[in-house]
Amino acid sequence: MYDIVVIGGGPAGMTAALYAARNGRSALILEKHGFGGQITYSPKVENYPGTMQMSGNEFADRFLDQILAQGVEVELERATSVERKGDHFAVVTEDGGRFAGRAVILATGVKHRMLGLPGEAELVGTGVSFCAVCDGDFYAGQTVAVAGGGNSALQEAILLSQKCREVIVVQDLPALTAEQKLQDVLLARPNVRVLTGRRITGLLHEGETLRGITAADRENGREETVACDGLFVAIGLIPENEAFASLARLDERGYFDAGEDCATGTPGVFVAGDCRRKTVRQLTTAVADGASAAIAAGRYLDGLGAAK
Repeated sequence: MYDIVVIGGGPAGMTAALYAARNGRSALILEKHGFGGQITYSPKVENYPGTMQMSGNEFADRFLDQILAQGVEVELERATSVERKGDHFAVVTEDGGRFAGRAVILATGVKHRMLGLPGEAELVGTGVSFCAVCDGDFYAGQTVAVAGGGNSALQEAILLSQKCREVIVVQDLPALTAEQKLQDVLLARPNVRVLTGRRITGLLHEGETLRGITAADRENGREETVACDGLFVAIGLIPENEAFASLARLDERGYFDAGEDCATGTPGVFVAGDCRRKTVRQLTTAVADGASAAIAAGRYLDGLGAAK
């Protein structure tokens, strides 16, 4: 029996486990894939306080060493359900494992919706990016393309236009779908070009260096080559929270509907990181959530002890 079972080994989940261990709680992390989450796709992280520069993998490796040194236990297993069993929870995994915890923190993260093109996954972090705040500086003075035409895509494009030589927005619908105010700001930038009704069909690269993209006209199928040094894919995020919806309410987009306190409607169940409803999804906000969730879980456990 663990005090806290954390589902997800990204920055939020590892921070939650760290805070739990530092407060004398036994903690287990169940991670389905690999520790570090989305940050491991970033070759350079230069906006984390106190660190001039590091790669996402370096951050994840150091963090994993840190929590292991604190006594946190880890298992590479995919959690598929959480069941309440009297005064504790049973976390069931895809491989048939069962882990008991007095409290549970859901730090399931999100995954970026991708274009599904050949070579796309291999270029993530070297030519294909998802976050202008994280990676925009690497393309200063260069030409980048942005896939998407909604609010997120235009916010990315506006930020990139402040540092890149040219920003090319490629939208597969006949028109941009972002709110008009964002469109007005973007279209006023002299170094921005918008291609609507175009579907990105391929990535042109030499090894791990992106040279451009191909885009097909939705009406006539004619394909054109668009030269660029980087591609920012902004066509949405996919939360994977449905398996836990009975314990933590989801909003209309599938995110856990929890605020800054990371509490859910189920006593003993907390959420942390990109998987919850929020306006900013960054490394710093993920670790902040992890700390908040662990502290809240500790208070819940203190309450259980006082009730005995």
